[in-house]
Amino acid sequence: MTDEYYMMQAIKEARKALEDGEVPVGAVVVMNEKVIARGHNMVERLKDPTAHAEMIALTSAFNTLGAKYITDATIYITVEPCLMCAGALYWSKVSKVVYGADDEKNGYKKTAGPNWPFHPKTELIRGVLKDDCSKLMKDFFRNKR
Repeated sequence: MTDEYYMMQAIKEARKALEDGEVPVGAVVVMNEKVIARGHNMVERLKDPTAHAEMIALTSAFNTLGAKYITDATIYITVEPCLMCAGALYWSKVSKVVYGADDEKNGYKKTAGPNWPFHPKTELIRGVLKDDCSKLMKDFFRNKR
């Protein structure tokens, strides 16, 4: 399986968020080439500003594994994580973070700057299916205005 394949799974989650009127961000957690957890933004539904796709997917992964660390996992996220989610990813000790579109307004890079917000052993891959992920966000916000 490829990064593109798993990012398509995250995009499916983002579309679920979109159908619910949420900001269309999706995430999947993968271990041993198997999706073990999924999540999409549920901020409006749960009336919880921390209910980001990454947080939902991480909580599901922890519950699935019965563990607080997912050192052998990769998380695929359609949009660059915010600083809160980057912190959760740090504490999860996830081995790899793969995301699609950059988020210049709310992404971790805006707040963390050049500082590495993830666990020191975490690998980062940016820009996987960037155009598809970005289009979901742009279309959502264009329709909101």
